[in-house]
Amino acid sequence: MSNGVEKTQSTTRRAFLGAAAMTAASYQRILGANDRVGIGLIGYGLIGKQHIGDLKKFNDVDILGVCDCYKPRVEEALAFIGDKRTVGYSDFRKMYENKNIQGVIIATPDHWHALLTIMACAAGKDVYVEKPMTLFIDEGKWMIQAARKYNRIVVVGTQRRQGSGVKEAKKLIQSGLLGKIHSVRIGFSRNIYPGFGKTPVENPPADFDYDMWLGPAPKKPYQRHRGIYHFRWFWDYSGGQMTNLGAHLIDQILWIMEAKGPTLAMSTGGRYALEDDGETPDLQDAMWVFPGQGGQPGFVLNCAIREANAMPDTAGRGQVYLGTKGNLVLAGSFQVTSETRWINPENEIPRFLGHPAGGPRYDDTGREPFLPQYAEPQAGRGGRGGAAGGQAGGVASDARYGTGGEDTLAMNKRDWIDCMRSRKRPLCEVEDGHRVSIVMHLANMSLKLGRAVRWDPDKEAVIGDTEAQAMCSKPYRAPWDKELRAIVKV
Repeated sequence: MSNGVEKTQSTTRRAFLGAAAMTAASYQRILGANDRVGIGLIGYGLIGKQHIGDLKKFNDVDILGVCDCYKPRVEEALAFIGDKRTVGYSDFRKMYENKNIQGVIIATPDHWHALLTIMACAAGKDVYVEKPMTLFIDEGKWMIQAARKYNRIVVVGTQRRQGSGVKEAKKLIQSGLLGKIHSVRIGFSRNIYPGFGKTPVENPPADFDYDMWLGPAPKKPYQRHRGIYHFRWFWDYSGGQMTNLGAHLIDQILWIMEAKGPTLAMSTGGRYALEDDGETPDLQDAMWVFPGQGGQPGFVLNCAIREANAMPDTAGRGQVYLGTKGNLVLAGSFQVTSETRWINPENEIPRFLGHPAGGPRYDDTGREPFLPQYAEPQAGRGGRGGAAGGQAGGVASDARYGTGGEDTLAMNKRDWIDCMRSRKRPLCEVEDGHRVSIVMHLANMSLKLGRAVRWDPDKEAVIGDTEAQAMCSKPYRAPWDKELRAIVKV
């Protein structure tokens, strides 16, 4: 092997799948404990560079390939990796033919995640695919189909459930200590007004393969924002902040609450305030209804997204779990507070000048905490507050946000590498990523349609709305539609 960017070469479907078949057969063995794992990266952007930085710290991994359709990024990646064995690629299909690469990390724009994963599985590669895992619902079904067909380990980058604090919070919530959890709330807010500006239609840079970048997405004239980082504000390539930020917290919520999926999704919002060329919402409010299961009641999940006002929501970067006896705010570390109860609930009813005959029966009793161990001693009786005291727990996660603590991104990749050896199910598996994506896509579908969407989480189908059901899939642009159909049943 040698350094350098390989020239893009046309690869016929027959040649690619033929090579893939041989590669898949050669990888049927389970990696031994002493074997080094060869990894390739597709998409050397903000998160792609972070992945490389993490992999360089693993003493059992060799970074053997890096691929990007923007040549300067390939060159920068090779310099950053600093290993003469690493090969630079401009066409991922050539990387997939490299038999020394057992696994690939996909850190491209969202619209490439599914097809790259499916083709990697067919080539015998295990996959770490970034979130959001899909652009529309059916892609997740295709990815699961490919992973099972080729017996591949596929991990999705919703890594925060890896944190020990999240695992501790799950045990606490599932113990029933907080009572019936009937409401969960999350929110994301920042102020980037007036936005990132507008970019004109122009020719793409000479060293940027824009057609390859578009891949299965519709052919559109090049604008600088339709590439590199700002792709996420266009519906052709992403789902806005709902899928960008929502993936992490919604993943934790589904895992903690052991929820399969919602039965109803409602969302409103739009592009209200930002003055740029983005399409996805700068203001979005969503609500999902999750059914009860296993004798447990259902719950409602609310999400608020604002891009032009940074006043924080209750949850900040985390989630708020609201129970009948207590509350938990989770962001890696967590805070538990006790709800207080009226000894006589009728004392909560307003009195004004007093109720006429036959009204509520008041007495002199006050309030006391449901969970004394999570309440300050002085909370005692009396007062009208809803929560008393509080106690911290867990471990902060994701040091990149200044919170310190565990690096769940590196932990998720470590789990992937270990499962490549053991062939055991990883914590953040492809089926988990699919279910998380469904929740977010249903919200965006509701926003576009202007009405609620009913969903059957068992059949994974829209109920009673043919227009919404049609939005669960989108056609791929040629020739990538043929590549897809050659591997999975669509």
